[in-house]
This record gives sequence, C-alpha cells and structure tokens, in this order.
Amino acid sequence: MIDIRRVFTHVEHIHHEFGPRADTPLVRGAIGAVLTNPFAGRYEPDILPMMALLDPVGVDMAHRLHAAMDVPLEQIATYGKGAIVGAGGELEHCALWHVPGGYAMRELLGWKGSRAAYTAGKGEEKTGQPGNALSIVPSTKKVGPPGAALDVPLTNINASYVRGQFDAIEVRVPGAPAADEIVFILAMSTGYRVHARVGGLLAKDISKWDGLR
Repeated sequence: MIDIRRVFTHVEHIHHEFGPRADTPLVRGAIGAVLTNPFAGRYEPDILPMMALLDPVGVDMAHRLHAAMDVPLEQIATYGKGAIVGAGGELEHCALWHVPGGYAMRELLGWKGSRAAYTAGKGEEKTGQPGNALSIVPSTKKVGPPGAALDVPLTNINASYVRGQFDAIEVRVPGAPAADEIVFILAMSTGYRVHARVGGLLAKDISKWDGLR
C-alpha cells in the first residue's frame, strides 16, 4: 500500500527581508514524499489501515528533514505539516497524515508520548525534562494538480501563540501529485521571522508546565 515515487527536500536560509542583516539566518526546511494513492478513483469507506502504515514514513521524513537543515536539534523552534492529493483522490486522504506526520516530528523533538510523563500529582516533584514539542502541529491540505503549491503553516513547538514565530513555507513538488498520488509534507524552522517586531509572547518566556495542569 505504501509506494514512494519521489522524496523532495527544500531548505532555505533567510538573511534579511530588506531590513538589517540578521546575525543568524532563519533556516526553514520542508520535505515532501510523493506516494501512490491506493484509494484514487474510488470511494473507500475504511481508509484507517493506511494511517498506521504511514508511521515509519513520517519518522524517516522527520529525520531526513532535520539532517538536511543541518542545525542542532535544540534549534528547531517551529513545525508544521500538510498534504496535497491528486485529482483522483479526496481531501480526506490527506487527513491520514495528521497522526503519522505530527507525532513523527514531536517525538524527534522530545515529546514523551503522554501528558502524564510531564505532570506530577499534588505534592509530587516534577521529573524528567520540562517537555518539548507540546503544541499541536499546525496543518493544511488541498486537492491539486501536478506542481500545485501548498503554504504549510509553522508555529512554535511548545506554545502555538508565539506571535513572532507565526510563519508559513511554500512547498511545491514539480510534477506531483499525479491524479493517483498524494504528497505528504513536513516542515520545520529555527524560529522567529527575520525582523519580527509585532510583540506578543516570546519563546524564552514560555513556561512549559503551564497548560498541562
């Protein structure tokens, strides 16, 4: 059921947006895997079995993307995911990526797998790392022709409301998806938009325990 035709990786280093040159460039990356859509051209009521089969695909893509970005893991500050399904498929086929794609990045970045791993009962001492990749992974999807572009949203891995890190990266795989294909996408960045200056919560001020109570 899993037949990967192509893997496309895109990494960019942004030094400025017509303002002062950044001391450290923003690194943004995306990876897209082009798969045959086994449900193309028909309505299949039970598509869930494919979700579990996508788990190793997500893990492999997350590690490939981190390697391509060539930054320390602790510098990854935002993430997002998306999918483009060809005209022979339906939007719901893209939704199969929510769990395999999202949790692959979260686990790469330190998610412990359950809320209980981060919390303590009354009077108990918190143990383990403060937590990482606590935020939901933002997502978008569409039906599109070969070469269709998708703006994949990016938000902070621990607090979705870090305003200076709201971003998106445009992903387009030339020649894909064909009508019977899906492009599954992961994206990450090292943080703030270059020249971010509209205020709001800063990543350094996040209390990683807040919101887990």
